[in-house]
Amino acid sequence: MKLRGWRELEPGAVILEPGNTVEYKSGKWRAFRPVIDYEKCINCMICWVYCPDGCIKVKDSEVAGIDYEHCKGCGICAHECPKEAITMVEEAKAIKEEAK
Repeated sequence: MKLRGWRELEPGAVILEPGNTVEYKSGKWRAFRPVIDYEKCINCMICWVYCPDGCIKVKDSEVAGIDYEHCKGCGICAHECPKEAITMVEEAKAIKEEAK
């Protein structure tokens, strides 16, 4: 068996097109999910600024929700929220609550 040189290998782990993360729903990786308490939220947008995946939804300059299809559950939004309006909930418990 002859080994191929690096020039003969197929490219892998390469992003060939910009903006392609929309196609990859990575939300199923989560162990915890952020949940917003809108009573505490002051719409300061700090969660939006710090979210590394752009998962905080904003409508009319207010926090409108979280894109759970792409949220990986890192918890940065909850950690940075000055009003503690975002809590991290176990994904399994959140799914059970949704089923009710």
